[in-house]
Amino acid sequence: MSETGWVPIALSRFIAPGTSAGTAVNGAEIVVWRDTGGKAHAWEDRCPHRGMKMSFGFVRGDHIACLYHGWEYDETGTCRYIPAHPDLEVPPSICVTRYAVTEAGGMIWTALPLGDMPEVEPNAPEMDGLRSLYIDAPLDAVLAGVKTVASEVSQTGALITATLGETPLTLGLQTIDADHSALHITLPSATPTATRLSLLDQFATLRRNVESPLKEAAQ
Repeated sequence: MSETGWVPIALSRFIAPGTSAGTAVNGAEIVVWRDTGGKAHAWEDRCPHRGMKMSFGFVRGDHIACLYHGWEYDETGTCRYIPAHPDLEVPPSICVTRYAVTEAGGMIWTALPLGDMPEVEPNAPEMDGLRSLYIDAPLDAVLAGVKTVASEVSQTGALITATLGETPLTLGLQTIDADHSALHITLPSATPTATRLSLLDQFATLRRNVESPLKEAAQ
């Protein structure tokens, strides 16, 4: 599955203000980060200076700084400060490539291909993030696994709605690369803790069941 349009890349509640995380879609490495004001960002995960992953860096207000030499970039992706040259007026050409980003249904979304800005926002019901499940399998195998354990499974683009037991779920689909996928699992905010723990166990079993045949075939 090759995503275009809006693709979920993280659960909103797990990217706290002042933090960042690295991910990938179709092999394209992306840093998703949230400034201390709460706004989410999705950029190419590479500092223009030496190519260090921006996801290894740290957030300062509405800036994110590269771990390697501390170059700071503002929310527009433009470099604003170089510690080795504190008085330098940084050329505006030094900037990080940005992806479009939005939040819906308890997930952070980015738009593919790079530079695309879909007119319509993701249509995802308001839910609470449970877990992002990373699976060493192609997305088609993951979808087949979901259909074996859930009922009322319906897919629209990068979203699956399903019922597991008596709990309605919305699953965000992300192709990391040809052999790796992610499921961003969301559910109603009023779901009891015991049900959440049971669902976590069931999805861990799903992952094992999907990965095991592929691992055996590779041996």
